[in-house]
Amino acid sequence: MGIVGSGIMGSGIAETTIESGYKVVLLSRTPESAKMMVETIKASFKKKIDRGNKTEDQSLEDLDRLSVTNEIAALSNCDLVIETVVEDLEVKLRVMRSLDTVCKPSTILATNTSTFPVVELAAATNRAGQVCGIHFFNPATVMKLIEIVRTLVVSEETIQRVCAFALSCKKDAVVVKDQAGFVVNALLFPYLNNAIKLLERGVATKDDIDTAMKGGCGFPMGPFALLDLIGLDTALSILNSLYGEFKDPNYAPAPLLKRMVSAGMYGRKNKVGFYNY
Repeated sequence: MGIVGSGIMGSGIAETTIESGYKVVLLSRTPESAKMMVETIKASFKKKIDRGNKTEDQSLEDLDRLSVTNEIAALSNCDLVIETVVEDLEVKLRVMRSLDTVCKPSTILATNTSTFPVVELAAATNRAGQVCGIHFFNPATVMKLIEIVRTLVVSEETIQRVCAFALSCKKDAVVVKDQAGFVVNALLFPYLNNAIKLLERGVATKDDIDTAMKGGCGFPMGPFALLDLIGLDTALSILNSLYGEFKDPNYAPAPLLKRMVSAGMYGRKNKVGFYNY
């Protein structure tokens, strides 16, 4: 299989799939980012070894199934390619057009987008019946769910093949309609957005809101810690997409979120968000 993008999601999906026995070709823009991604996976494997969840031999075998490249032609023989590039529609469209040109006719092309209509990406190719969404959640190595996004034009064979892929990675697969937010984000982001609005109104501090949702609802982390993990810029992009499609006030981004993104506060990815890291 192929993965396009060596960010957090690309790295996590690569780690998950090589551990599941797949040979993975990862396409990165630069040798430096590719090297960083490999080092990230090695560091993750070392933690598993230290905890006794993995052996040195298993680590070496898994890493041997991973190759990195900055040449898109290296993906030509992949059976499945997942793009995980930045949440920018024009960038994703360019990637899909390029993959359609270089990949063999039987290759399934998938997107990890949580924001854009998958059918628009499918329409950029000459194989719309073989394009779907395969939405991993962050961190991909830990989160058990994959949303498989069924467009109006995807073939049933494609859906069955990607469901089998998800199960082979020991993930729970749910097939969802191609609409903004799918299932999880359509329910999650009004909650996160309203948490910011509570903070804006001074109902409670961010720490107390996080504590309340962990203690009162049994959530593993509170909304502000989760927003920082997701990335505030990503959260803003998702809310804008949801509001653009549904015009529901619950999806209209809170002013504080927009101001923080404008100020370059993105969360864990650059160590400053609702909390400092």
